[in-house]
Amino acid sequence: MTYKTLIVQIDKGIAIITLNRPEVLNALNDQVFNELAAAADELGRDSSVRVVIITGGDKVFAAGVDIGERVTATAVDMATSIKPSSRAFQLIENIPKPVIAAVAGYALGGGFELALVADVRIAAENAMFGLPEIKLGIIPGAGGTQRLPRLIGAGKAKEMIFSGEFINAEEALKIGLVNKVVPSDQLFIEALKFADCLTKRGAIALRMAKTAINEGLRMDLEAGLEYERQCYSVLYATEDQKEGMKAFKEKRKPQFQGK
Repeated sequence: MTYKTLIVQIDKGIAIITLNRPEVLNALNDQVFNELAAAADELGRDSSVRVVIITGGDKVFAAGVDIGERVTATAVDMATSIKPSSRAFQLIENIPKPVIAAVAGYALGGGFELALVADVRIAAENAMFGLPEIKLGIIPGAGGTQRLPRLIGAGKAKEMIFSGEFINAEEALKIGLVNKVVPSDQLFIEALKFADCLTKRGAIALRMAKTAINEGLRMDLEAGLEYERQCYSVLYATEDQKEGMKAFKEKRKPQFQGK
């Protein structure tokens, strides 16, 4: 597929989605959401892709939704137009392989919510995170009120959403919003390093691990533990499981084939 607002590249099992609207600080509009959904669907089905990185480049991740498109919107308009963002984020969140957000500069509003659907977030030292919607008389509408509390706890999430204030990368690391903070010129190197590490793991096991975690968070503990047991058992029907344990016994690195 040809993209107008994204750059999608695949190399050595790593897919890189780069938001490409620098003239508006990568602001998100329906076209971006539709293209993100298409990319997520395409990459999720591509067996050559083992890991996905989402980035906005080295200056800005995404400065939110394109507010200019919504100034005159009605409640009816929003009830229908918010669907592209929800669909895109759900598809990204459910890509059956790890997704890494490499965040530099502003990740605000919808841009912040995009980072939240990734499995791992790596931030540059200049990264800033915030949900400023409250200052516009609205609330986050693409998952911010739901995914953020599940990630950092209700109290801190309410503080960020109620105030609309931004936090820097170090604070984001402190509260568990991001996994790692690195110098700005090392952001993409670090993201690629981690992605490369994951390409050497069993693809089916990674898929099962992601599914078990994501689905388990929607269940009570007892149901989650049962779901985990089912995922664990299924892996014993894979060639990767046989190779992984054989390699361990033979004291060598496994050669996983994703089968």
